[in-house]
Amino acid sequence: MSPYRLGKARETFNSYNVLNTISWNFLVGNIIILFSLRLGASSTYIGLINAILYVAFFFLPLGKLLTKRFSIIGIFSSAWIIRSLGMIPIVIASFAAYAGQNETALLLVILAVSIFHVSRGIGMVGNNPVIGQLASGADRGSYLTQIQIVNNAVGMFSGFAIAILLRRDPPLFLYSIIFIVGIICGVISGFYLAKVPNPVIEEEGREKYNFSDIVKQVLTTASLRLFIIILLLVALVSGVARVFIVVYSREIFFQTDGMVSLYTVFAGLGVLMIGLLIKFLIDRIGAKPLFIVCVIMGIASLIPIIFYSPGVGEVSVFLYLTFLFFIMHFGFSGAEGIAQTYFFGLVPKEKMLDMGIIYFLCFGIAGTLGSLLGGVFLDILQAMGLSPLWAFRTLYSLLLLIGIIIVILQRKLVPLGALPFKDAVEVMFSYRDLRAISLLEKLNKTQDSDKEAALLEALHGTPSQLSIKGLLVRAKSPRLVIRQDALRAISALKTLDEDAEKALIDDIINNPFTTAYISARILGTHGVFSSIPLLRELTSSKDYMLAGEAIIALARLGDNAFRPEIEKIIAHTKNPRLIMMGVQAFGIYCSPNSLTVLLDILRGADPPPYLRDEVVLAMASILDIQNQFYPLLVRFLSDHSYLSMLAMDEVESAYEHYTSIHGRKRIKKDPDLQELQNQAKNFQCALTMYIKESKGKDLSRWILNLPDDCCDTIVQVVLSEIVLDDELHNLPRLSLLIIKWSAHTMRLLTNRLKNR
Repeated sequence: MSPYRLGKARETFNSYNVLNTISWNFLVGNIIILFSLRLGASSTYIGLINAILYVAFFFLPLGKLLTKRFSIIGIFSSAWIIRSLGMIPIVIASFAAYAGQNETALLLVILAVSIFHVSRGIGMVGNNPVIGQLASGADRGSYLTQIQIVNNAVGMFSGFAIAILLRRDPPLFLYSIIFIVGIICGVISGFYLAKVPNPVIEEEGREKYNFSDIVKQVLTTASLRLFIIILLLVALVSGVARVFIVVYSREIFFQTDGMVSLYTVFAGLGVLMIGLLIKFLIDRIGAKPLFIVCVIMGIASLIPIIFYSPGVGEVSVFLYLTFLFFIMHFGFSGAEGIAQTYFFGLVPKEKMLDMGIIYFLCFGIAGTLGSLLGGVFLDILQAMGLSPLWAFRTLYSLLLLIGIIIVILQRKLVPLGALPFKDAVEVMFSYRDLRAISLLEKLNKTQDSDKEAALLEALHGTPSQLSIKGLLVRAKSPRLVIRQDALRAISALKTLDEDAEKALIDDIINNPFTTAYISARILGTHGVFSSIPLLRELTSSKDYMLAGEAIIALARLGDNAFRPEIEKIIAHTKNPRLIMMGVQAFGIYCSPNSLTVLLDILRGADPPPYLRDEVVLAMASILDIQNQFYPLLVRFLSDHSYLSMLAMDEVESAYEHYTSIHGRKRIKKDPDLQELQNQAKNFQCALTMYIKESKGKDLSRWILNLPDDCCDTIVQVVLSEIVLDDELHNLPRLSLLIIKWSAHTMRLLTNRLKNR
């Protein structure tokens, strides 16, 4: 569907969703359990009621057969109207109870619930195809979770309304009023559903696949088979745990219908919160880790039931049950919801209808068996003389054991592009990553280019690997400033994935004179070695910024084989910016062979001051003293009259360092220390002569006489010639560099013999 049609379809479906959720909560939510308990139902009966909910899934194949003659959306909407009208017998049940016919009332409840869920099962054949069509696009996970959030929010408020209406000891006719409202909302929701577009993809492909072949594929495909096993277990544990928590509240803590309804509000709050959390994270970290986290939270909620002993205070009971309802629904509802999202990612679109039937059949099998056996299990334990408290403890201990098995199996699920579990958990507890996700959500919603730029600037200050996809989209923006900001934010990331590397290479090729130079810089700083051939070609580009960044990138990537070519480029170009960038590259290469090229630049026709600064800083990098020399150069540039003072400070400081360590030692019997003493004296004299009288003969000799293992031979030769060159002596920056290097070398010699 087009974006407009998709938006309209989603609006219609959301309206259906609101009414459908109200109808569900007013007809077959926890209210049906409370109503049955008021009629004197046993645990086995409650289990049967809940089992019928899952029996609905066994009627999906019947719905599949009907799709051969009717449209999917027609079956879906008609079944929803019929299921609501099928609940009319439950309204009559209240009057039967008033007449003292409780058994008849319970039979009417079973009849109404059966009609409701059978019709629902037939109609649910359209659920996955319709949602699958509406959830198409990059925001699939987000939209699926949004549906759950709407359900949960409406369910929470409708549950709160029920809690207010029922209060402490509600009359039975009040239940009938609630049921009537639920029936009306259900019928209207069916009419809204009829307005949703029919899923086209399923009409085209529904005759292509035989259902038995689909079942065979599920059983023979390892990833699908494992998911189905996990789904069965999750549905079993989730269904039993949540339905019998209501009975647990009534039988162990003697809570009223109104209080239990109030607890369901907190249960709805838990479902709403997990929905918001999943919506926030699903498209960034993937379904698998969230699936595991939700199951862990769910089974953790079982532990209090196993160990908690009923307290005497009403406040403690209220807080305990509130927390229990909240955390249990937070975990298990989240697990069921994220399981469906994972299923949509695992199954091919053309097989969604048949696979969806299998998906819901699994829910039906697990839920039916779990509910029936759970109720019978509780009644048997109590019939054997076990107290209700220990009966519930035994049941939930068994569920806890199954839950642990689920988590073990979940680790083997196919990731489907999701982050590893450990990384996903780190994201959940990382302020930086969570803030980045929040900024990306705002970025996806904004239509204002100025706001886009501001958000991209914020993402640059909050580097997160989760933002890479969103940034790559903005890196293709038609507006230059947006592309620049997006690339700047990408450059702040620690690593790049294959998509990012490809996007940067494409940007270099397609966007010269604009953002290509930024992409070239990022490839170099992030060590993308596969880009070396392309970067070599770009060093001769007419876009001098791109050529310069390509040169620097090659230096960062350690492409020493191409360094001689860079030296030729710098020697022949007249572009000062390209020369400066080449100079920076030589500083990165740190090859002594580049010293002569840098000297040739200084010997050129009156190089500008900023170029001289870059050259001496590059030479400082080659000499491995850039960090020490830079602040010295800054002080000199602030006032050139400081030259002699700064130079003599370096000489005196280095000589004092020597005397503080070796000045009082007896050196006559140690030839190494004796040699060091001679070098120190010669160092002071040679540097003083060079600074005060501009004579470099002694300093040249001192440099050449340095031990072979002290510095590179090329460095010795080049520096010894520089101090003898009168033309270069007129360059104070270069003189200061040599003085700093000499003082640094003297310190190294001193420290090398420090422990003698």
